[in-house]
Amino acid sequence: MTSADTQHLANPTADTDIDAAHQVLRRVFGYDSFRGEQRAIVNHVVGGGDALVLMPTGGGKSLCYQVPALVRPGVGIVVSPLIALMQDQVDALSALGVRAGFLNSTQNPDERRMVEAQFVAGELDLLYLAPERLRLEATARLFDRGKIALFAIDEAHCVSQWGHDFRPDYLALSLLHERWPDVPRIALTATATQKTRDEIIERLDLHGARRFVASFDRPNIQYRIEPKNRPDRQLLDFIRTEHPGDAGIVYCLSRNSVEKTAAFLTENGVTAVPYHAGLDNRTRAENQARFLREDGLVVVATIAFGMGIDKPDVRFVAHLDLPKSVEGYYQETGRAGRDGLASTAWMVYGLNDVVQQRKLIDASEGDAAHRRQLQLHLDAMLALCETVHCRRTQLLAYFGQPAEPCGNCDTCLTPPESWDGTVAAQKLLSTVLRLKRERGQSFGAGHLIDILLGKMNQKVQQYDHHELTVFGVGTELRDVEWRGVIRQLLAQRLLAVHGDYGVLTLTEDSNAVLFDGRKVLLRREPEQATPARAVRSAKTARAAKATPADLAPEDVALFEQLREWRATTAKEQGVPAYVVFHDATLRDIAASKPTDLPGLAAISGVGDSKLARYGEQVIELLATAMDTSGAQV
Repeated sequence: MTSADTQHLANPTADTDIDAAHQVLRRVFGYDSFRGEQRAIVNHVVGGGDALVLMPTGGGKSLCYQVPALVRPGVGIVVSPLIALMQDQVDALSALGVRAGFLNSTQNPDERRMVEAQFVAGELDLLYLAPERLRLEATARLFDRGKIALFAIDEAHCVSQWGHDFRPDYLALSLLHERWPDVPRIALTATATQKTRDEIIERLDLHGARRFVASFDRPNIQYRIEPKNRPDRQLLDFIRTEHPGDAGIVYCLSRNSVEKTAAFLTENGVTAVPYHAGLDNRTRAENQARFLREDGLVVVATIAFGMGIDKPDVRFVAHLDLPKSVEGYYQETGRAGRDGLASTAWMVYGLNDVVQQRKLIDASEGDAAHRRQLQLHLDAMLALCETVHCRRTQLLAYFGQPAEPCGNCDTCLTPPESWDGTVAAQKLLSTVLRLKRERGQSFGAGHLIDILLGKMNQKVQQYDHHELTVFGVGTELRDVEWRGVIRQLLAQRLLAVHGDYGVLTLTEDSNAVLFDGRKVLLRREPEQATPARAVRSAKTARAAKATPADLAPEDVALFEQLREWRATTAKEQGVPAYVVFHDATLRDIAASKPTDLPGLAAISGVGDSKLARYGEQVIELLATAMDTSGAQV
């Protein structure tokens, strides 16, 4: 029994509160029971306690504040940085029969006044607003005029100045406790190391809050990282082979890469749109709306895209450039498979990624401590890329969670080999050393490899580098293998990148390899990427475990009919398809084939509002399908 359960039994009103919470869960959201820590969190917040909640994307964080807001008297205030998505969040809640509104800069004065009046009159259940509005005295005076059920601080990691998504306006949120000390606060995030958790507690003045830390594991996501060769072609092959017609997100580092990749995919038959800060507001909004409302659309984006998007059926997230941190990678990949079904986190990664990230750190604003922190983030990301062990265990260990090998990542499915790269490292480091000592020169990776391979090209002859004793001593490895050696030496801090031209220099640790006998173990470069057939087989096995209701072959056609009905209904209402029903709910409907409204109401995800709005249509569709197929779909 948890401490929350002990507290619950000691409180004579707690039984009533948790019963009310269960009624809300069933009646409004259509779920029979809470998952994991949800029950304890809801019980704690309903009872007036503060909480810090760490739960992976798709783990059900929103229910942890939405249910208490509907149980406690007053309006739940949700602080969120996601202005562009507030309308969608409100639409989704309205479809459930929840009275929701928002206040942000996209509204005109009349719209804001109407929402403010609804808040004061107690005609709202939930009110969303951006953190910068809390700096306004007018907002504080408005709150003083109404009854507040709770404060929910979403994306709470944005308060961390060392984090990957820092928002300065979050620093002012400590005033919530100062001005309204009796209102419970719940801070939520999907991404936080121990250091970030401590910073959230300190900066939001949550010292008395209970910490709820759910598992960071997303077992339905398969993590794969491949050597970068021709990333556009690799991406196209990946989508065509494993995710044809699926919704997905592709992340690129630059706006130019976003535009080129989106155009390349479109030219090759994959419907794709770009998203980055350089686009005008209207185009960005249109592309985001299309992604939310259309099935099978791919968005190619910079990391500015995706936070807070509640699209449950994103089947893959692809990275064409190395993320800056494990936190960023985890959060971005977490946008896949929110419905619990099989999904893929796929990335290509190469030497230039390491060089570019090192250069960005050297050129970044801030003091030496800030650059050291950025370097630590990058080192952890490189360790994840270069590991010969299970990627999932490496990822979870970063967040302080032990785990066993998963059997569902590339290093588990096709275990990589490690090899003694000490001699190769010595040859490469010796080349860097001799160029510097004997010639006073420094060069990038390409020229160093040419020297090692003994290539008599124009640049080698221009500088007389064929006269070096290391010229041609590295012919035992191919060009691609030498690039792997350099990439891994950079990851192990045995090499460094210097200057705008990406020249390679030695580090303090290089001497240990050159002169002190330090061994260097390296990951062997694969001959080719994981065969699509093996991955497909793994994906099929993964789907069998992750799918809430596996469909018999004869039920697939009915499921597709339900999806078509949902798409038409969503388009008519101008809302994303998942606002009508999630795929998981449609799969359950197709598998169980209820014949009446009580039977439909028993399916997970069908609450009272959706039953009233869509129930007759669904039952009629099922009846027609049954008649057409001879009473057996």
